[in-house]
Amino acid sequence: MTRTLSARPRRMNARAITITAMFSAVAFVLMFLEFSIPIIPSFVKMDVSELPALLAAFGLGPVYGVAVCLVKNLIHLLITSTGGAGELGNFLLGACFVFPAGLLYKLRKSRKSAILGALVGAVIMALLSIPLNYYVTYPVYANFMPIDVILGMYQAIRPSTNSLLECLIVFNAPFTLAKGLLVAVICFLVYKPLSPLIHGRK
Repeated sequence: MTRTLSARPRRMNARAITITAMFSAVAFVLMFLEFSIPIIPSFVKMDVSELPALLAAFGLGPVYGVAVCLVKNLIHLLITSTGGAGELGNFLLGACFVFPAGLLYKLRKSRKSAILGALVGAVIMALLSIPLNYYVTYPVYANFMPIDVILGMYQAIRPSTNSLLECLIVFNAPFTLAKGLLVAVICFLVYKPLSPLIHGRK
């Protein structure tokens, strides 16, 4: 009896690790399925690669959601040329999105807490995107594209924009919030059909 009980957690952990690895691979692929939207410069792309991480956070727990964010960026780091700044930013923002969502759902498993968690995570991600982009991501990108050129691309959309910080507040933070909300909507649409796979139920 003791052996049977001890074997069950090991099987559950093995399944969780397997699902996390699978979601990480899907998230990595989704990073390349990106597209531009006309209200923000074309070098800022929309993607839904946090979707598998959010699914993992709800289905397995917040730590597994963060693990998906980490693994997908570690894999992406192998093929990047940005010195890891983009991957660091993507990981931190993704983790700040999925961890609160998964934690609130874990504390009280209901649709309402899942929605609240996704909203809280999306807001945190949007707010954190401002200092993270200003102090980490964009200074590295400036080695490939001068800040004046970057600023000019924002000014082509909103001529009165006169600083990078203003760009991040006016453009990037709302964009990041919208991205989080889009991922949340898709997650709520696909979670129930995928639930048997995540939890190992037929």
